[in-house]
Amino acid sequence: MSIKGLINQKIENLSESEQMKVLNLIDIIQQENLKTENQLWSQFSLEQAMKGLENDLIPEYTEADLIEKWQ
Repeated sequence: MSIKGLINQKIENLSESEQMKVLNLIDIIQQENLKTENQLWSQFSLEQAMKGLENDLIPEYTEADLIEKWQ
């Protein structure tokens, strides 16, 4: 029997309140998976955006360069 079949068979033997607990657990697992997937995509996106910049020569600015003078 498949895992899905075994799960269905066991769930059928539970009370409705216990089935609700199983449903809540499934929701928690799905949310964790989605959160992990989003974190992986965010990391990948950042890596792609920064790709090639590690050797880029960034100019050094001094405080004097940043002060705007008003006349």
